[in-house]
Amino acid sequence: MIKKFKVTSENGIHARPASKLVGIAMEFESEIYLTAFNKSVNLKSIMGVLSLGIYSGEIIEIKAEGLDQVTALNKISNFIINEGIGEIK
Repeated sequence: MIKKFKVTSENGIHARPASKLVGIAMEFESEIYLTAFNKSVNLKSIMGVLSLGIYSGEIIEIKAEGLDQVTALNKISNFIINEGIGEIK
């Protein structure tokens, strides 16, 4: 299951939101990946997320695979939208 977002936060995905995203991803058993710049990283890895250097205007993709993928994607999507990080593309 995949959802795409456009990053709208003027600071992009920096340390604080990245840390919160990783924390949310770690709550789930599903494999969860973040893709930007044609590179995918495990969303449960703070170093992986920060290594992408995601800035405002970038299109990102969140992919979840596993038994709780729907719940995981919903919670991550709600966080991204409610925190003003991005909007569904």
